[in-house]
Amino acid sequence: MKNKTVIVTGAASGIGKAAAILFAKNGANVIVSDLQESEGKAVVSDIISAGGKASFFKTDVAKSEEMEALVDFAVKTYGKLDVAVNNAGIGGEINPTADMSIEGWNKVISVNLNSLFYGMKYQIKAMLKNGSGSIVNISSILGSVGFAGSSGYSAAKHGVIGLTQTAALEYSAQNIRINAVGPGFIETPLLSGLNAEVKQQLVALHPIGRLGKSEEVAELIFWLSSDKSSFVTGSYYPVDGGYLAR
Repeated sequence: MKNKTVIVTGAASGIGKAAAILFAKNGANVIVSDLQESEGKAVVSDIISAGGKASFFKTDVAKSEEMEALVDFAVKTYGKLDVAVNNAGIGGEINPTADMSIEGWNKVISVNLNSLFYGMKYQIKAMLKNGSGSIVNISSILGSVGFAGSSGYSAAKHGVIGLTQTAALEYSAQNIRINAVGPGFIETPLLSGLNAEVKQQLVALHPIGRLGKSEEVAELIFWLSSDKSSFVTGSYYPVDGGYLAR
């Protein structure tokens, strides 16, 4: 990963932060992208303090022009784009399907699905100029199963997998690999508002007996981004403590 340029969206906290730090530890030039400017700049500061290379770029992933600007920034700053991790996402509105608001549906689809299309549209173009690249899209265990109350989130994450597989078919011959990761319930800020009882109910859904850690997901992201996974493309990898095996 030394001297490779990596974009990580949603990198101010959680899985994105863990991935950005891991890439930087292994010699990559990391663009930390997030809407949360102070938190994102703090991640950059931590990376630089540890001897790594990183820059912050504020991005609203739901806006195509900002995703284009993010890729342009990466190329102008470091000369190329080698890896993109499309991680930014939201939990979205919790309601049965018939009670889901139109606004809630549109927002979660925009942030969790449309943004990945916007990202890949410009990331792939930059990678084609290199003759190679790797994209890792963050889906979810709910990209392959349903979850009551989360129709928008589940639909978006299912869409991520279809988008990933289709783009992988289109660009494999040009040496661009595209894969998806499906985290189970991970200890991130998305779960910070849950009370102890609800959190324990989530723990019970994972045969391994606990929630996941961001660093555990980051390790899989890193492997899929590296040359060690050179024959892997168009795949979906759960990292879920056995959730989907139930």
